[in-house]
Amino acid sequence: MRVGVLTGGGDCPGLNAVIRAVVRKGVQEYGYDFVGFRDGWRGPLEGVSVPLDIPAVRGILPRGGTILGSSRTNPLKQENGIARIRENLAAQEVDALIAIGGEDTLGVAARLTGEYGIPVVGVPKTIDNDLSATDYTFGFDTAVGIATEAIDRLHTTAESHMRVLVCEVMGRHAGWIAIHSGLAGGANVILIPEQRFDTEQVCTWVTSRFGASYAPIVVVAEGAMPKDGDMVLKDQSLDSFGHVRLSGVGEWLAKEIEKRTGKEARTTVLGHVQRGGTPSAFDRWLATRFGLHAIEAVRDGDFGKMVALRGTDIVRVPIEEATAKLKTVDPKLYDEVGVFFG
Repeated sequence: MRVGVLTGGGDCPGLNAVIRAVVRKGVQEYGYDFVGFRDGWRGPLEGVSVPLDIPAVRGILPRGGTILGSSRTNPLKQENGIARIRENLAAQEVDALIAIGGEDTLGVAARLTGEYGIPVVGVPKTIDNDLSATDYTFGFDTAVGIATEAIDRLHTTAESHMRVLVCEVMGRHAGWIAIHSGLAGGANVILIPEQRFDTEQVCTWVTSRFGASYAPIVVVAEGAMPKDGDMVLKDQSLDSFGHVRLSGVGEWLAKEIEKRTGKEARTTVLGHVQRGGTPSAFDRWLATRFGLHAIEAVRDGDFGKMVALRGTDIVRVPIEEATAKLKTVDPKLYDEVGVFFG
């Protein structure tokens, strides 16, 4: 058995832990050979690969990013994309493929295995934690930890200058990073994509915080939208999966707060800092377990499945189920944390 491995979409902490677990167990217990495809789906599309063996994965557990590289390549949008993938897999004698990625990467995997019979097992990866069918995705815990530490630091400079500090975090169309880090960091306002916000209400909360002689911290997800407007974007460019590049709402909101309240406001956009660096202990643990169970699924011939965390168990679910819809923040959870606003 020869198994291909790829990491697609945005990078995140824990990817290397998955690769390491897949290769270690696959070689030691099953005697499999491995090949790593470079830069997500671009690898099997163009036949770009590197050897994967135990020496290649030694020491990579604590490293962020991915030793295989990543990209947002969509082979379904490429001319003869499916045929080219088939040819390159056959040329390298690859019997099965493990695709590690988020909504887009696994969406391609679902099509390849469901419609074209290419044997694929999926592993859920995204800092946004927005994949259905799994309680958590690795990368999320590290991103929340980084955002929480940033918010802790913003409190001190906000108090020193008695100004509003708006912290924009990632998450695209799901507010999991915002609500987790905002609550953990003691933010006074948390704004998420699932709930359009009233800018005037935000200003009321800000004013209330100043009234208590404290400087307010506003945490806003990059996909949050005002009730009386549209999503704020820096540009309208699209990636190969048709997604716009989010960011800009934090800067827009800071200007609105300053204009409406007369209080000085500044913006911090955490951006790719949330994706980088060494993975947390939880993400190393989860990513490793995902990798171990993914190679077991390959051994069992259980293709078209994604490994998922349910409680403390790792289970297998159809990839289509995991990518059918986004997992978003429940309104009840958002209402629960609202007691801390203002």
